[in-house]
Amino acid sequence: MRAVLSGKRRGFAALTPFAGPAIVVSVAYMDPGNFATNIQAGARYGYGLLWVVLVANAIAMLFQAMSAKLGIVTGRNLAQLCRESFPAPLVWTMWIVSEIAAMATDLAEFLGGAIGLSLVFHLPMLIGMAITAAVTYALLLLERRGFRRLELTIGALVGIVGLAYLAELFIVPIGWADAGRQLLLPRLPDAQACVLAVGIIGATVMPHALFLHSGLTQARFPTRSENERRKVLRFSNIEVVVALTIAGVINLAMVMMAAGAFHAGHRDVAEIQTAYLTLTPLLGHAAAVIFLVSLIASGISSSVVGTMAGQLVMQGFVGFAIPLWLRRVITMLPSFAVIYLGVDATRALVLSQAVLSIALPFPMLALIWFIARRKSMGVYRSGAPTLLAAAVAACFVIALNLLLLTQA
Repeated sequence: MRAVLSGKRRGFAALTPFAGPAIVVSVAYMDPGNFATNIQAGARYGYGLLWVVLVANAIAMLFQAMSAKLGIVTGRNLAQLCRESFPAPLVWTMWIVSEIAAMATDLAEFLGGAIGLSLVFHLPMLIGMAITAAVTYALLLLERRGFRRLELTIGALVGIVGLAYLAELFIVPIGWADAGRQLLLPRLPDAQACVLAVGIIGATVMPHALFLHSGLTQARFPTRSENERRKVLRFSNIEVVVALTIAGVINLAMVMMAAGAFHAGHRDVAEIQTAYLTLTPLLGHAAAVIFLVSLIASGISSSVVGTMAGQLVMQGFVGFAIPLWLRRVITMLPSFAVIYLGVDATRALVLSQAVLSIALPFPMLALIWFIARRKSMGVYRSGAPTLLAAAVAACFVIALNLLLLTQA
């Protein structure tokens, strides 16, 4: 980093020392919740909800760049700034909402990993969840040996998900012209499409990711001058654009795969398990296995990132953290309860994403508030175009939530 900031290292090699935070955060945009919402969206509405994925990714890109900027400029993460600036009742409310969102996040991640393992190895769901929990905890321990090891591991898991869906696009018949047209044609055909749209937003622009990104950048890039800080901000923005563009393409590929495989004759496919069983006779065993491998990689990597975010949120809002193993136990309990009670796993995944979308305005509005304040950001206060775009995006999410509540 010092070589880059001093101008001794240029070109593509200058980007690699600053890579990491956005790659870690991008996992939140391709977790098992995305699998559930995207499969249902593609199966039921074909390419009709691709535009929601595109809009969600654009919103995510904007807010993650803002979150990274907040951490770099202030040296604080979003949760810490909320605790320092807001009245206590609001801080406690935000913390409780964030903890509920963390449980909803874990629900999606553990169920996704467990579903994949149970289908590949013919295991009971509870055993699959226990394996997912053990692997997640082992990966989290890598951080004690340096953040780079954990980032590289997460990056490798993201690569597995991306390559899996690249392979699926070569196997599944895709109507590219129709997909391109629907990508730019905003519409919500019915109430169920509204629920899925909110789920896609919640699965893409995730509350814990907004908190986590500011935490990953707050002390990672020490700068000695304003010129160096501007360079760091520029590299951060480049990484956000690249990492989240890849995540967005993977999400589009998920919907397109489901549309190409299921929409014509299997629109009732609404569960991940059903999708796997349907893929086998339609496209062959290889396509089904690739699908499950990507699901397992997604579940494990996103569970790691979710735990990191949960620790940061708790420490930021209330000033202390609990042991890592206890954090895992608390946030895992709803997931085990869902399986024990026999609740439909994919339905629980979709509803968990709707919960995340309803929790999302809290960090979004807080982030806009801090980014707009000269007291917080100084000369790095965001300009009117950025603030306007962020306000429109926040209003869009809130409007979708209100629409969902009126449909409930």
